[in-house]
Amino acid sequence: MMPKFPSIDDFHEMLNHISDEIPQDFFKDLNGGIILLERPKKHTRTKPGQPLYIMGEYKRDQTGRQITIYYGSFRQVYHGFSEKKLYEKLKDVLLHEFTHHLENMAGERGLEKKDEEQMHRYLKDRK
Repeated sequence: MMPKFPSIDDFHEMLNHISDEIPQDFFKDLNGGIILLERPKKHTRTKPGQPLYIMGEYKRDQTGRQITIYYGSFRQVYHGFSEKKLYEKLKDVLLHEFTHHLENMAGERGLEKKDEEQMHRYLKDRK
């Protein structure tokens, strides 16, 4: 039997637990904090038959810096995962977004370039 996907409240609790494990220095200038949205988000360049969901994103604009996590995307992609595996996926995504934040503050673009390379491979794949 497939595990039941956690409610958004339980998912939020997992996100809070992971956030509590992250050093406070990482939150410097993350004035928008970490936001959890219920809806899924597909990438604007998603291909028919091969949906590409955005799990999380780092945003920097005139209002500041923020990390957004998309509960609905996790539910679409990881619906059969155990709670332990889902926790690890959520942790990976959150740490990925924090890496964007830290690199942005340091004027680096390493992870951004890596993400662009992955997108290029996805778009090139004709499956």
